[in-house]
Amino acid sequence: MIDIIQEIYGTVKRNKLRTFLTGFAVAWGIFMLIVLLGAGNGLINAFESSANEIAMNSIKVYPGWTSKAHDGLKEGRRIQLDNKDINITQNMFTDNVTNVGATVRQGDVTISYGQDYVSISLQGVYPNHTEVERTKPAGGRFINDIDIRERRKVIVIHTKTADMLFKSAQPDKVIGKFVNASGVAYQVVGLFTDNGSFQPDAFIPFTTLQTIYNKGDKLNNLVFTTQGLETEEKNAAFEEKYRAVIGAHHRFTADDQGAIWIWNRFTQYMQQQKGMSILTTAIWIIGIFTLLSGIVGVSNIMLITVKERTREFGIRKALGAKPLSILWLIIAESVAITTFFGYIGMVAGIAATEYMNQVAGNQTMDAGVFSQTVFLNPTVDIGIAIQATLTLVIAGTLAGFFPARKAVMIRPIEALRAD
Repeated sequence: MIDIIQEIYGTVKRNKLRTFLTGFAVAWGIFMLIVLLGAGNGLINAFESSANEIAMNSIKVYPGWTSKAHDGLKEGRRIQLDNKDINITQNMFTDNVTNVGATVRQGDVTISYGQDYVSISLQGVYPNHTEVERTKPAGGRFINDIDIRERRKVIVIHTKTADMLFKSAQPDKVIGKFVNASGVAYQVVGLFTDNGSFQPDAFIPFTTLQTIYNKGDKLNNLVFTTQGLETEEKNAAFEEKYRAVIGAHHRFTADDQGAIWIWNRFTQYMQQQKGMSILTTAIWIIGIFTLLSGIVGVSNIMLITVKERTREFGIRKALGAKPLSILWLIIAESVAITTFFGYIGMVAGIAATEYMNQVAGNQTMDAGVFSQTVFLNPTVDIGIAIQATLTLVIAGTLAGFFPARKAVMIRPIEALRAD
């Protein structure tokens, strides 16, 4: 073993520049693969983090305008959702719908406490609002079923609103206080936070808002969670059936896509998952081809080594050296170069992703009314990095095998005649 190490060292020492350039290609290949994987993980982790904040098995339904004439009515008719749609959704789709809610909005409401006030919008919501939206409790409680049933005058406000009105966002200093909303007194029962709303709304019971602000039975949108819809095909079939039932109530055709807009988060999630899968595959393909450039370099240098040392190998065989010893010598040199520079590339790649994580490991896009995480934890699992490096070493072994096999097959007399 010592002899082999000394021979490898001697060969590398005689060809410093050639060995360095070949090794650099190997190191660069593994470095780029790890960095690309880290960047891809940053995008994927941000997507998964956003998806975990809301129920992905949820559907929101918004009103629209009819695009087709139906039942004696012209196209272009405005569809307005109402309370009957809540009952239809809840009672006619029991196999797939688990929790139904709705939203109705009242804008430009001035909420005051003492001399302090803030102008915001009120949203009448159901208890399931916290499941399907990025609304995080920050103290107290949210709207419950009793609030809906008894039309209670209770309100849940954002921590920013609490800070402006009460000079504090601490629940013990806010919960239980009464605020004046354009002449109507509401008791604060809870606080919430979200992804950085510039002017956050406040929440009151859905039925309370409909009653106080004369909304009748109209609503802005429906929202419900589903079960048993694990594929895009099942979701598409459910949407078609749902559109037909709602269409019968509002007198529009089942194939009128403009009458209502259905936002299926599960279908969107599946499509985004496909996109992330394509991204990961593309990263691996680019990284592997980058690695191949280094492997080709190793193979080439081994071919050159065999050609330069043909006479030497002939003398070795003439003196009784076994073919296996020559084979092992060339493969060992290939593995040594690949392992050494592959390790350097792996360490450099991991260091680069850790630096990327420190500098840009939690990037958010702030659109004023909301913020969205777009890049999160761009690191690579050490196991993946080691596997990639081992794959590189195996490839380096194969890169050295074929030139070594060529050297072993040369007859001693032909080797001695070589220039």
